[in-house]
Amino acid sequence: MDTQRRSRRSGKLNERHSAAWGKRLSLAVLLLTSAMFGQQNRVSAGKMAAGKLHPEVARIMNRLAAHPTQQVKVIVQYKQAPKTAALGRVQTLGGRMGHHLGLVRGAAFTVPAGSLAALANDPDVEFVSVDHSLKGMDDYTDAAMNVTAAVNSAYDGTGIGVAVIDSGINDKHADLGNGSNSRVLYHQDFTGTTTYLNNKHIWDLYGHGTHVAGIIGGNGNKSNGRYAGIAPNVNFIDLRVLDANGAGSDSMVIAAIQQAIALKNTYNIRVINLSLGRGIFSNYAQDPLCQAVESAWQAGIVVVVAAGNYGRISVNGSNGYGTVAAPGNDPLVLTVGAMKSMGTYSRGDDQIASYSSKGPTTYDHVVKPDVVAPGNLVVATNSPGSTLESEFPGNDVAGNSTSKDYFTLSGTSMATPAVAGGVALMLQQNPNLTPDQVKARLMKTAYKSFPVSSVATDPSTGQTYTAYYDLFTVGAGYVDLGAALANTDLSPANVGSALSPSVTYNSWNGKVSISNGNGSVASSSVVWGSSVVWGSSVVWGANVSGSSVVWGSSVVWGASTASGFSVVWGASTDTASSVVWGASSDGNGAFSATDSEE
Repeated sequence: MDTQRRSRRSGKLNERHSAAWGKRLSLAVLLLTSAMFGQQNRVSAGKMAAGKLHPEVARIMNRLAAHPTQQVKVIVQYKQAPKTAALGRVQTLGGRMGHHLGLVRGAAFTVPAGSLAALANDPDVEFVSVDHSLKGMDDYTDAAMNVTAAVNSAYDGTGIGVAVIDSGINDKHADLGNGSNSRVLYHQDFTGTTTYLNNKHIWDLYGHGTHVAGIIGGNGNKSNGRYAGIAPNVNFIDLRVLDANGAGSDSMVIAAIQQAIALKNTYNIRVINLSLGRGIFSNYAQDPLCQAVESAWQAGIVVVVAAGNYGRISVNGSNGYGTVAAPGNDPLVLTVGAMKSMGTYSRGDDQIASYSSKGPTTYDHVVKPDVVAPGNLVVATNSPGSTLESEFPGNDVAGNSTSKDYFTLSGTSMATPAVAGGVALMLQQNPNLTPDQVKARLMKTAYKSFPVSSVATDPSTGQTYTAYYDLFTVGAGYVDLGAALANTDLSPANVGSALSPSVTYNSWNGKVSISNGNGSVASSSVVWGSSVVWGSSVVWGANVSGSSVVWGSSVVWGASTASGFSVVWGASTDTASSVVWGASSDGNGAFSATDSEE
């Protein structure tokens, strides 16, 4: 694993991916440090060629050249697990240490801009990237996902631990208990902003994580079962990374994932739910957030991630393609887009939510999302007095006790826990399933009957959005838990990966084709390309034909709209990325609340 990580950060990007604070130095010392390393700054361009500074860090350093004392949050990764001396050298440069991130052989620091070049020159440092800020991206849901089959089989998630990495969980809600006992077995705050009321923790000041937990495994205690979640007896591990405003950072999420892995055996953590994310600024192999979710996956934990709510972004006519957020861009994880139930119990009239992010992913052109699930106007557990409830009081839904027992939210943040709950049921049924086997079964058995296109209207603006049901919009289809639980297929013994494929554009014939493998994994070693049973046409249904993606003739970023096409496929990925993921998109991620449609 260490060899693979070192190689891919040294340029082989196609290979298989597999708090204590330092003392503040005075301004005079910082200026002296900056002067000492001024020469390194002047020759930093040559050093950057070695690949130690992510281009985004280099741009920040150049932009702040006249402001060397301005603080920059970074994640520093080392060639080996850093020792005290290595961490101390960063503090000598004026850096303040945040979370220790052993999962990626590194740590989070806040450092003066004038010390970045010197930091990159440290012989023990392997890579420096930005510590990005990010935020946290019912009855109809059960019907759409065919949960009745699971209920009839007596599966309810018993014994399965789900780590909710979000804004916290209000464990006083009766739906999240089992009689007098809370099913939230563990709390930990990574934001450093935990507050107290009457000497008790207020774990969900934002209100997002409690809602997510209710979708995963609320038992409907306060609604006579009407608003029960997918797996109503799972156990929760609450890892808080979003503050009262729904804001967090890469390092907080990585530290939480690291803790979930450490607690895996203690609480039988088999699922991580990440209803959050942020823009993509590098290849997934260089992104420490993606490396962290891969580590959890390889540790035997199914990581379920929201695709994002950027599907309405149409840069130069791109129609929302190329907007899947990180870490949902990682090929290993299970990435989820959002559907609308249309206010009926029938699945046949459901439509894609116009805000649901679409693939392919920036930089790597990975086929995402993997599946879709209900995510619009979802009713689940409320955290009274939270920021979301204060901002949207009209979203309160009455239960048996009060008018604030439940809350309505929309977004891929809501679709993701629906799938995470389904994964818990599958693992209760068969604890021996690997993350790759779970992902493969969900994708193969997904419901694949969709219209060619649909039109959605934003009720607040009246603006309309047209969506096409290709594999970059709905992935392998609509999750069907009844079918997934009835399925017993396993991939061949020599094939273990359910790596999401990438796609390539052939400018000679104008076709976009699926590539199941990558630089180190042959297509024959990937589930989709292993046999007729697991062939790509079975997984993606009518959305693929042979090795070529099937496009509707009116897909807006086709050959007739070169400007929109170039946003997704242009030769300058850095340019395309900056267009889609400008600074304003950096921390937009709690993919919920305001992005709803009727």
